[in-house]
Amino acid sequence: MTTPKRRLLKIILLGDSGVGKTSLMNQYVSKKFSPYYKATIGADFVTKELTINEKFVTLQIWDTAGQERFNSLGVSFYRGADCCILVYDVNVLKTFETLQNWYQEFLKQINGPATPETFPFVLIGNKVDIDGGNSRVVSEKTAREWCISKGNIPYFETSAKEDYNVDAAFTSVANAALANDPLMNIWELDEEIPSHCDLQRIPESVSGTEQRGGCAC
Repeated sequence: MTTPKRRLLKIILLGDSGVGKTSLMNQYVSKKFSPYYKATIGADFVTKELTINEKFVTLQIWDTAGQERFNSLGVSFYRGADCCILVYDVNVLKTFETLQNWYQEFLKQINGPATPETFPFVLIGNKVDIDGGNSRVVSEKTAREWCISKGNIPYFETSAKEDYNVDAAFTSVANAALANDPLMNIWELDEEIPSHCDLQRIPESVSGTEQRGGCAC
């Protein structure tokens, strides 16, 4: 009998400090939210196991510091990434304006044949819950237009605090990474993956097609 395979997907979260990258990651992996997270220093990652369209998948989600002074660490942290999540705060214009810098920096740093036309990106506009949405300064239309200019990358508006659309965004990320290179980083289901992946694992089965309110622009 053929031994089931599992795929390891390395996902990078990028964006300015304070946009909620750590909160999104922790909400997705642990279903926990805290308003008291400290700024991530350097980078941190967690893993989560999924079953998507009968495929066993381990997501390795990297939370990279948003402060400019840590950008020099990019080469080692970005290497081998399968998908990049760009995150901004819909209530802070500057975090949206710097998306282009993060986008270009990622393409410059990643090791391998990454091009804007082929590499999977996902954009997340976070903190839509603040002030009932009345304090937002970046409209959904503006964000969609930015996505269109980058080749129609998927776009999701989320609230890490309220757990709104978080699962849908990460499911889209996993599907995008699988579709981009479905044969890379495959292990036997009972085979140990590299030790640097052996962190917190939370099994979950999801539908690879459900997006629950996410908009692919």
